[in-house]
Amino acid sequence: MRMILTMLAVGGAAYALSRKLGERSNAHGNAAYAGNQPRQSHDDVRDSGPEAMRDSPGRKWTGVDEASDQSFPASDPPGNY
Repeated sequence: MRMILTMLAVGGAAYALSRKLGERSNAHGNAAYAGNQPRQSHDDVRDSGPEAMRDSPGRKWTGVDEASDQSFPASDPPGNY
């Protein structure tokens, strides 16, 4: 019985610690969003375009990139290319 109680106490402490560390890691909001984008919940949608991204794309942003970014999260691809 003592072993079960010890295991429950250790498991509860590990759970509480993981929840606390999880809150700390999510304090900055969504990683892909620029600082001026919404970050209130997990289902926020950022504006399209490279200026709404936290990190720059690393290459020239094309019209196809813009159309694809504007269509997200729709399942259909943009039809203008």
